[in-house]
Amino acid sequence: MKKILLMLTILATTASMAFSQAVQSPRVTVEGKNVKVSYGQPSKRGRVIFGGLESYGKVWRTGANEATEITFAKDGTFGGKPVKAGTYTLFTIPGEKEWSVILNSELKQWGAYKYDQIKDKDVLQVKVPAHTISGSPVEKLTITLPENKFVLEWDQTRVEVPMKF
Repeated sequence: MKKILLMLTILATTASMAFSQAVQSPRVTVEGKNVKVSYGQPSKRGRVIFGGLESYGKVWRTGANEATEITFAKDGTFGGKPVKAGTYTLFTIPGEKEWSVILNSELKQWGAYKYDQIKDKDVLQVKVPAHTISGSPVEKLTITLPENKFVLEWDQTRVEVPMKF
């Protein structure tokens, strides 16, 4: 009986590891003038994203797998608030009409699972409007850095944070 349980445990562990590797999202890095963002890029795959997969009003790692990190090459403003040069973990709290965007100094977070334990390390939090994208949904979470903006698009949602350097 012990051998059977051991074999089942090994089989379950192996299957779990194989499944988790199969659904890992690619890590993408985008660079703009004075800003770099590295994030896990999940796909929509027919799911309802905001208000479904990602709940409104709940802290999200803003990507997949390891939490998103944003690096500022020099001091500036993010959402109108001052930010020092450096690397931060980026979290968001999605809402139907407004999002909170959070920069936190604790790096190398896996998801947002321990956010409550590190929220005292928040450097800033800004609120920005959420816009509905007309037309086809955006299949993969996409972050871009056009001049003086951080832009996030996924499914039918677009969020922009102004930046200055």
